[in-house]
This record gives sequence, C-alpha cells and structure tokens, in this order.
Amino acid sequence: MTKLDLLRNELGRLVKEGVVVAFSGGVDSSLILKLACEEGDKVGKQVRAVTLDTKLHPVSDVDISKRVAQEMGALHTILKINEFENPAILNNPIDRCYQCKKTLFSFLLDFAKENGLKYVVDGTNGDDLNTYRPGIKALRELGVISPLAKLGISKEEVRAMAKELGISVATRPSAPCMATRIPYNTKLDLEVLEKIDKGEQYIRSLGFPVVRLRLHKDVVRLEVKKEDLPRLLEEGDRIVKYLKDLGFIYITMDLEGFRSGCMDIYVDKKSFS
Repeated sequence: MTKLDLLRNELGRLVKEGVVVAFSGGVDSSLILKLACEEGDKVGKQVRAVTLDTKLHPVSDVDISKRVAQEMGALHTILKINEFENPAILNNPIDRCYQCKKTLFSFLLDFAKENGLKYVVDGTNGDDLNTYRPGIKALRELGVISPLAKLGISKEEVRAMAKELGISVATRPSAPCMATRIPYNTKLDLEVLEKIDKGEQYIRSLGFPVVRLRLHKDVVRLEVKKEDLPRLLEEGDRIVKYLKDLGFIYITMDLEGFRSGCMDIYVDKKSFS
C-alpha cells in the first residue's frame, strides 16, 4: 500500500466523524483537503475548511485559500483573528510559534465543537518534525491531528502527490508567518509587517518565487534562492527604490541565499521539544 493510499484511509476514517481542515491554501493543507473531500463524497459528508485571516500571515493566503477551497468543493469559512491581542505573541518571544498555534487552533477547536465536528486536521508534514517548530507542541496538546506527519510524508512527497492529483498549488512555495522576518524578542509592529509583505510581493512580481525580507533594526536582509542572486543584483536599483519608498533604510543581499529557519540559529531547540 502506498503512502497516498494510507493517507486516503486515514482521512476516510476521520471524515466519517466530521473534520475541520485548517486550511492555508498551501500545498500541505491543500493535499489534505483534496483527499478529505474525496473521502467525504464517498460517505456523503461535506468537509469544512477553515482559513484563519490573521495579522501574521501574508495577505495573499486568504485569496488563494478561497480559490483552492472552491476547486476542492469544500465548505469554506474564513475566521478573522487578531492574535496581537495576546501579549505573549505581540512581544515575539522565542516560543512565539507555540503561543500563536495555541491561540489560533483553540479557535478552530471551538469552531469544530460548535459545528458538531470531531476532529481538527492540519497540514504539518514529516519534515516539520525534524526542524524547530515549537508550534507542534501546541498542536499535540490541543489534540489536533496531523496525518502527513503521522505517516512520515515529506514535503517532497506532498508535492509529488499534489502534482499527481492535479492540485493547482502543487508548486506553491511555502508562505510562513510574517513574524519569521523579525528577530525574536523584538516587539511586532503591524505597520512594519505590512511593509515587509508589500516588499516581498513586489520582489515576487519580478519573477523571484522564493523571497524573504528579514528586518534587523535599520537593515533589510534579502533572501532569495542562491541561483537567483545574480538576477537579484541586476534588479537591485528598482528593488532598492521600491523598498526605500516603503520606508526601509539599508538594503542588503544575503550571499548565503534563502535559508528556512535562519532566525532560529541561536535558539536552544531542545528546550521546546
């Protein structure tokens, strides 16, 4: 039996008792939603997809999630949440991801209970278990089910399955929380995060699929894929102008290229496992 078959079976079991899929519109949650909807059709159960419209996630997430949920045939709900009301998140501590997941998924659990649905399912994959993801601890504490992680399905395998199933976001790059652009223990400022989001959107519009704009006080550090660094330099003049028009002062290019989790290098990861 293939991993895709195992995933179908797992979701089929859950769907029978009612599921809410935490749906960002990314490839992981889209694969979960696609299979859950297919299994739901078999037993006459409509699957609920819930997207959290928050202060810390890229604006594009909501629009993409609407489109993809419609493609899947899921009943889609968008919950607007201001996680900045929680000072434990606003102050951006090292365990911010734990605090944030605990806050956001508590809303999802309440939604599931109110709608008579037994399970909340998310798209955490097998690779996520091998990196610094303090939010996973919160998911476990809350009883959220992560079928991809449970079956050891990697990001690469997720993309291959999504492509096989014709999912439109199969190649969509990851779009993590905007707070990952700011050093820990730096208070989060909504206006600054919106500027960072605009800056990243602009650079993506120039043909850079993966972009991170990390802010260190007055210095912006741009990360793109290493093979895209020469072209980033070529586009430097208009990128600098755009970012300075947004209010940023010093613009730098990171010669190491894009590195997921690069803000975590000083974190004692064992403390949060």
